[in-house]
Amino acid sequence: MPSPPDLEVTARPRRRSFTAAYKAALLAELDGCQHSGEIGAILRREGVYSSSVAKWRQQRRDGVLASVKRGPPARIAQAQSAGDDEARALRRENAKLRRELEAARLAIDIQKKVAALMEIKLTGSDDGS
Repeated sequence: MPSPPDLEVTARPRRRSFTAAYKAALLAELDGCQHSGEIGAILRREGVYSSSVAKWRQQRRDGVLASVKRGPPARIAQAQSAGDDEARALRRENAKLRRELEAARLAIDIQKKVAALMEIKLTGSDDGS
């Protein structure tokens, strides 16, 4: 007899977040590495991926890392003009109409095939001539 399923609800893992001070300290430590394998050992010890370090180095070059403050990440508002909104709406409407057209074409093709199977003449008049 199979065992009953596990009904325990587990908490979702939280994404780690690193402070600007931690990033700067880790980058300084990594920049000071001189021997082969030191960087990998530090990354394993800290549980950090090299892609994160590459991103942090880019942020440091851009001057973003120094200006990062504590707290949740701020969303950067992008200036959007009315033209952008209208273009987005038109693209959305265009995509919707294309889907509807494709569905209509498919329905017409099915009707033609059914008519052919039933040997019904679709383009004739009702008087039988």
